[in-house]
Amino acid sequence: MRSTTLALTLLTVALGACSTAPHRVETPAVQRGYYLVRIMDCTGCHTPGALTGRPDTDRFLAGSDVGFGTPAGILYPPNLTPDPETGLGRWTDAQIARAIRQGVRPDGRALVPVMPWPSYSALTETDVAAVVAYLRTLRPVRNQAPPNTPPGQPAPAPYLSVTQPR
Repeated sequence: MRSTTLALTLLTVALGACSTAPHRVETPAVQRGYYLVRIMDCTGCHTPGALTGRPDTDRFLAGSDVGFGTPAGILYPPNLTPDPETGLGRWTDAQIARAIRQGVRPDGRALVPVMPWPSYSALTETDVAAVVAYLRTLRPVRNQAPPNTPPGQPAPAPYLSVTQPR
């Protein structure tokens, strides 16, 4: 019995260590939010190293170190963790939901469609609330993504050029 318990404990620890997305699943809403964040591929843009094929799971969803070159300038995906200084920690749930579905930040600035909010606008209120609930469970990570850069200015960090469909 002890060897079975020990084996199960070691298996549980090993499986937890292999997880690619650190998260805490606590409620059905948080579970749904975790699922949605995965299929919406938030990690692909908002986790350092993900755009170069080496996601830094210690800074999961803490803002990219690679930006996107767009007609609006070079944009760096921000920190989505609840860190109050560099992430969403001071945003209300309604502000996060508005950014996801309408592409508007709390200060009124519009997000460009490289953040696919036009597609996310089809999310139900329940699904957006689930994404917000999940983001609130993340470990706050103090990580400032490089600043967005106006067109024609030198980039503070690497970036990919993006062509938007017409």
